[in-house]
Amino acid sequence: MTLVPLYSSTTSLVNASQHVRVLGVHFSSDLSLDKHVSSVSAICFYHLRQLRRIRCSLDSDSASKLLHAFVTSRVDYCNAILTGAPKTTTDMLQRVLIAAAHVISDTKKFDQGLSRLMHQELHWLDIPERVKYKLGMLTHWCLLGKASVYLSNCCIPVAQVATRRHLGSTARHQLTVPRHHLSTFRRQAFAVAGPTMFNALPDDL
Repeated sequence: MTLVPLYSSTTSLVNASQHVRVLGVHFSSDLSLDKHVSSVSAICFYHLRQLRRIRCSLDSDSASKLLHAFVTSRVDYCNAILTGAPKTTTDMLQRVLIAAAHVISDTKKFDQGLSRLMHQELHWLDIPERVKYKLGMLTHWCLLGKASVYLSNCCIPVAQVATRRHLGSTARHQLTVPRHHLSTFRRQAFAVAGPTMFNALPDDL
């Protein structure tokens, strides 16, 4: 794809870029996150190889705490942007989780019992569920007034919309979801994804 200059003058020329990095997140010109996930995965595997080398010097509790910190700071960083990402994208980060669990348990690639370790002992969610959890937490913070204003403005209860107060969703404390096309990136925006996920939660939660 050919990119045209964003700005030009008699003395300078600023060209558009295929990729930009904002707060550690790589955005592509087509709004895909493949480059970002590939970059995160590569960095994570590099650090996991280094951690594997010192695993024999750590007891199980220390290794578990170290890898928990690694996952929350590397894998979970800005992962809410992966809302609606295809499985091929989230699978790359899922492999990082599996590798991290191998380091904690000091096991090899084809050893058995890894799923039980990840889900029952480490209490790790898979990547798609981690993304949903982060999205739910952001929405919850918005409703509590603890999030940034620009995010809180995306979470409007149905009861606060005069034309919708008569709807049954008012009693269920649901949020308004802006109109959007399922075929566009709009459905991945927080204004759509956050309220949609919140409204899907059980009423008694």
